[in-house]
Amino acid sequence: MGVSTSVPEPGVAVVTVDFPPVNALPVRGWYDLAEAVRGAGADPRTRCVVLAAAGRGFNAGVDLKELRRDPGHTALLGANRGCAAAFAAVYDCEVPVVAAVQGFCLGGGVGLAGNSDAIVASDDATFGLPELDRGALGAATHLARLVPQHLVRALYYTSRTVSAAELHRHGSVWAVVPRGELRGAAVALAREIAAKDGTLLRLAKAALNGIDTVDVRRSYRYEQGFTFEAGLDGVARRVRDTFGEERE
Repeated sequence: MGVSTSVPEPGVAVVTVDFPPVNALPVRGWYDLAEAVRGAGADPRTRCVVLAAAGRGFNAGVDLKELRRDPGHTALLGANRGCAAAFAAVYDCEVPVVAAVQGFCLGGGVGLAGNSDAIVASDDATFGLPELDRGALGAATHLARLVPQHLVRALYYTSRTVSAAELHRHGSVWAVVPRGELRGAAVALAREIAAKDGTLLRLAKAALNGIDTVDVRRSYRYEQGFTFEAGLDGVARRVRDTFGEERE
């Protein structure tokens, strides 16, 4: 359990997240993920990073149980800062990052996938921001990198999800494959990228980040200010404490 890094073939590093049962990451997990991605990208032997996850789904966001256990705001602050660190690590990784997404990709998962350079998804993958149902805000910055603006707003307000097939139609998912073929397909794309010159790949990544129309780091931190405001106001805890009751 935790975050691990493997090198299945020269030039390709795979960073795998494994926090059963649903890959909802605790504060420490976000920082560990950030460190693993930064470390993989900084290795001069690496020319592409695959961000993957074990288990049922890619990522279910923040560990709400950790937030519920904290009577104050320490865990909320930690989650805000940890998510920002992990998202930034993916975006700022020195080499391209391919996200291999299966099952659910929710909340923080959208932040990770949205900041990656390419997404390969299984045919059962769904993406969404159920933040309003969980007493939070955030990651609209990253959803906006996946779908058009009005769809961002409708998905955000309703907490609905969108399928990998639909994102493929929008052009934000590179390929949709059967779940059993996901890891191989993601590594195959990474292999194709890693065949390029490592120095040029690093320059290309820096250049593409430099011409982005939105500063994803600043815009996400702006969003998180409203999340913290909701936490101070008490509405976040009120909504968070009722999350899941209808299913129980």
